[in-house]
Amino acid sequence: MNIEILKNLNCPDHLIKHSKAVCKKALKLSSNFDINIDLVKTGALLHDIGRCKTNGIDHAIVGAGILKDIGFSNEVANIALRHIGAGIPKEEAKLLGLPPKDYMPLSLEEKIVAHADNLIHWDKEVDLDFVITKWEERLGKNHPSIPRLVKLHHEICGGK
Repeated sequence: MNIEILKNLNCPDHLIKHSKAVCKKALKLSSNFDINIDLVKTGALLHDIGRCKTNGIDHAIVGAGILKDIGFSNEVANIALRHIGAGIPKEEAKLLGLPPKDYMPLSLEEKIVAHADNLIHWDKEVDLDFVITKWEERLGKNHPSIPRLVKLHHEICGGK
């Protein structure tokens, strides 16, 4: 059903493939935790719903709005809102032109979906080194998001 929502919003096929891959990875990452699996599955499939309308960093905000408008819970909407990277603190959000608030994943379900998204490049699974290299090339070697990424990886994946 959730994939149908993306199709009805005319999301491109590559986004649907990406969302399915993120869901598969999120479910794998969830196996070590006692969490709401249905929330992880729904959140992972719909985390990028905002990309059906925009490819900007604001896709998270747009996506959370779409999810609320069509009746999803705040829990699902917050997964979309807080999934970018390893989260965006308020001060960085302001620098990025986002409304000044904290976009850090809080619940374990939010963290799992955010990190599953990090570990999927298009629709292929990648490792932490790949993600770090990609972020360093895009954001610079000393960007504050990189230590957050590593911390999130250790929280969700342990030493793997």
